[in-house]
Amino acid sequence: MRGPPVSARPDALVVGGGIIGLLSARELVAAGLSVQLIDRGPFGGECSWAGGGILSPLVPWRYPPAVTALAARSHFLHATLAEELANGDGPDPERLVSGMLVLGATRDAEVEAWLAAWIGAAQGLAENPDPGLRAVDGAELVRLAPALNPALAADAGGLLLEHIAQVRNPRLLRALVNELDWRGVQLVNGVEAESLQVAGGRIQGVHTNDGLLPAGVVVLAAGAWSGPLAATAGIELAVTPVRGQMLLLRGVPGRLRQVVVRDRCYLIPRADGHVLVGSTMEEAGFDSGTTEEAREDLRAFATGLMPELGNLAVERHWAGLRPGSPEGVPFVGPVPGVAGLYLNTGHFRNGFATGPASARLVTDLLLGRAPSLDPAPYAPPAAAPGPDRAALVLDSV
Repeated sequence: MRGPPVSARPDALVVGGGIIGLLSARELVAAGLSVQLIDRGPFGGECSWAGGGILSPLVPWRYPPAVTALAARSHFLHATLAEELANGDGPDPERLVSGMLVLGATRDAEVEAWLAAWIGAAQGLAENPDPGLRAVDGAELVRLAPALNPALAADAGGLLLEHIAQVRNPRLLRALVNELDWRGVQLVNGVEAESLQVAGGRIQGVHTNDGLLPAGVVVLAAGAWSGPLAATAGIELAVTPVRGQMLLLRGVPGRLRQVVVRDRCYLIPRADGHVLVGSTMEEAGFDSGTTEEAREDLRAFATGLMPELGNLAVERHWAGLRPGSPEGVPFVGPVPGVAGLYLNTGHFRNGFATGPASARLVTDLLLGRAPSLDPAPYAPPAAAPGPDRAALVLDSV
């Protein structure tokens, strides 16, 4: 989808059409701003399409409180989002409260601290903000998930988060694009941002392969590509690509009901019998290719956890580039030194899990509203002093 040329600059230009850019554009247009959203490829075609759609960090107590705050608020915002999108003219995102089993985890002090932080962050969003955390022993694990490896299940036990949901991320992305189009957001794909134009300490627009797009406000939400783009405005941004490979298998519906997490990998059961197996964590630069080694490692993980998956053919094998950041904490908010430039990027593995709250926060800050949560942990780095950057172009990545 590519809209007509803009006759006047929009109130806000969002760079990046993944889940974060789409949600940011949705919040901005809902606030009454005219919005343009650009992406070099199909909207949602990169990391957002490639992910699993779990609406929680995999092992949530291993992340800092800043991620927990975003995930807790997003958990409840997702329920409203899915309902609104399902009632529109786009596809149903198929939000499913499947629960999530974290094998081998015990309810220790780290978990209790996370639970308190989650409930505190979600106060006021729901009558009962508890994520449904409870310990399960081996016997109950076998009852909950009889398709798991019996020897492993009997010994492991773990923690069940009963209220954690998942979405079919390609469907959610398509539904968001349809809604934004209906709301009047100008959606322009096939346009690659090459540099940010800054003059007099203020953002002027974005240089693209199709010319300059002027804008008084720019929200940079370009995922793994945000770092090189930010550098064109003198911003040293610690966002780097981290490759994740996944497999898609077709199983029998109902054999596995919960998302199952073990260490950094997982199985995600879909209602139609598909099972997603993910995912690797690789520093491969901007190479989004797949490897036979990862394919075999993921198959071994899947069959070790659920032996019957070994009888299924791999329907699909793909990779995406996550926007890695220190401790997985995204950068959300205004850039000191460049008026009108805002970041919403660096969500690492948790773009879907933290996206709604991140989009709400960046919009609060952009409009000068009271922020929905403390913005300090997500503050972007300042731009380095320097000459106006009006014609810098990115090297190929």
